[in-house]
Amino acid sequence: MFDIGFTELLLVGLVALVVLGPERLPGAVRTTGLWIGRLKRSFANIKAEVEREIGADEIRRQLHNERILDLEREMKQSIMPPGNSGASAPSSPPSPAAEPPAAAPVKPAGDAETAREDVPAAASEKPSAPTERPNP
Repeated sequence: MFDIGFTELLLVGLVALVVLGPERLPGAVRTTGLWIGRLKRSFANIKAEVEREIGADEIRRQLHNERILDLEREMKQSIMPPGNSGASAPSSPPSPAAEPPAAAPVKPAGDAETAREDVPAAASEKPSAPTERPNP
């Protein structure tokens, strides 16, 4: 509150010693301390009474809770995609207009080498190197 350093306090003490004298200085310091304590207590009581009257504690709690809820909503929105409303609804099956899965290329039935590629190799046989096929 006040920016009073040690040197300023020492100066005030010396001035008080010169003005009041060594006999009355201890009583004056004691009385000043008592008055300052009373003022602090009365201001604290007034502040507490005013806060009780206006419900400042309850308002602070509500504001704190609202801030926490807002932060929680922001976190959920940053995690969830923007299309979701926040509730985890089961995903609907794909619509019939969706792209059908790609079909495997049809191979001629008479080609024995091609037919062997489709059959998986036995566990004891070494698999042959894959051959390159042109993409349809």
